[in-house]
Amino acid sequence: MIRVLVVDDDFMVAKVHSGYVAKTPGFEVAGVANSGAEALRMVDELRPDLVLLDIYLPDVDGLTVLRRIRGSGADGTDVIVISAATDVETVRGAMRGGVLHYLIKPFTYSALYDQLRHFATLHAKLSGLSDAAQSDVDQVFGARPHGSSPLPKGLTTETAELVEGVLRSADGDLSAAECAERAQLARVSARRYLEHFVQTGRAEVRLRYGGTGRPERRYRWVALR
Repeated sequence: MIRVLVVDDDFMVAKVHSGYVAKTPGFEVAGVANSGAEALRMVDELRPDLVLLDIYLPDVDGLTVLRRIRGSGADGTDVIVISAATDVETVRGAMRGGVLHYLIKPFTYSALYDQLRHFATLHAKLSGLSDAAQSDVDQVFGARPHGSSPLPKGLTTETAELVEGVLRSADGDLSAAECAERAQLARVSARRYLEHFVQTGRAEVRLRYGGTGRPERRYRWVALR
């Protein structure tokens, strides 16, 4: 079983996320922490395989907790951020801290399930390898397949990942305006990233007709995780 520590300052949210983990085959809840200090203590005591880490905590922020986990010698513990924080600096800080993924609240069980199953696959693969091929390394680090298109001029990796996170965690499809609001971006900027994802096959778009004027473009993430 893969043991998971759930970290969230909201008791009810922590309960929901713990329920998500508990009903995912191969996973169990090792513990629940409602503050940064409690999270660090439990990581040290329990040595979980995975931490679901909130950013907004009552004592220290999640990025500080992440840095302390990385400096604590808990080499066997990986981290997925689950947070309502959508500012690019926080996303960048999480990336630099080596998180496996960044889920933006609110998200559905299916969004977390995908990430847990992906983690389980990587966990099993790396446990059974003594040497890694390039394809194994690409899978672990989430590299784009060879030959895929780079981002167009004017688009950045950090913002692309932010928009991707919003789209992945959406319960259904989103308009460019809805995506922009959740990501705290300008609508025109959000639409550029959304259209790029459509062009590269990672998202699909449908037209919603209603009333007068042009139909609304609605986007949904479809890329394999």
